[in-house]
Amino acid sequence: MKVCVFGAGAIGGHVAGRLARGGAEVSVVARGATLSAIRERGLTVVAKDATFECRPRASADPAELGPQDAVVVTVKGHQLPGVAAAIAPLLRPDTPVAFVMNGIPWWYFDRHGGALDGTALPALDPGGAIRRAVGVERTIGGVVYSACTVTEPGCIEVENASSKVILGELDGRASEPTAALAGLLEAGGMGCPVASDIRREVWLKLVSNLSFGPLCLLSRQGIAATLAEPALRQAALEGLSEGAAIARGLGIELDFDPAARVEASSRIAHKPSILQDMEAGRPVEMEAMLLQPLALARMAGVKTPVLDLLVGLARKAAEVTGQYKPPS
Repeated sequence: MKVCVFGAGAIGGHVAGRLARGGAEVSVVARGATLSAIRERGLTVVAKDATFECRPRASADPAELGPQDAVVVTVKGHQLPGVAAAIAPLLRPDTPVAFVMNGIPWWYFDRHGGALDGTALPALDPGGAIRRAVGVERTIGGVVYSACTVTEPGCIEVENASSKVILGELDGRASEPTAALAGLLEAGGMGCPVASDIRREVWLKLVSNLSFGPLCLLSRQGIAATLAEPALRQAALEGLSEGAAIARGLGIELDFDPAARVEASSRIAHKPSILQDMEAGRPVEMEAMLLQPLALARMAGVKTPVLDLLVGLARKAAEVTGQYKPPS
């Protein structure tokens, strides 16, 4: 099975390595130093279960890679317009595209059912570019749990003992393409359950990003160090509860204990990707992970005073450094 991973950063590189290890014919869309390193030395993944290498085809131009049996998009939300402009050469009429990304996805209300079915989120897909380029009918939702860091171009270190990608069709039905991708990742040593309700999985991950991400960005420390401060630990607990309330307001009940999640997270030294981006001077992923969830809270009539404060401060911090620019 020919699979292209669009975006070869920490998560994309890890996913590409697992797919190759699982038997896929892998290619990656990359650029800059990452592209040069993969072409010269391949990809190296250093994980708790194994250290392994692969040599995927790599190009900054998808046209050089050609049509694929599946595409996995792992870029940050603000990079989606670039994906929309470039992805066409990778797609046959039946090529599925899995969006394995953080935050509220552009497709959130597509095939959702109910009064909001088909509601577009223009802040996540300006001008509907990705919707036109890919199409809802071929889209697969994805959520990733993997604490990864790029230690040098082409080398990814995985901090947690086990990682997983959760895939799911937008309407909750089982499909052969989703099962095929999941099978390759499982064969490569990465868990990949297929969910019947992918939106619930989005929120189970997102509530942590909403709370821990802004706190770590503001403290400039990893999760464990940030939560060691009692006031910040309490803010994280309240933020998790507010995130669960947003999900509930949208019809999704999350069966998790905020206190237990804070306790478990207080043992994780990892720096969230939003802090890694801030420290590296890269654009900070605000819209999908932080701002759009609060926009949905307003849509659902849910009050989020703690998250409003945390996200507002994080947004201002990124604006000052020029790493987030509000849409004009």
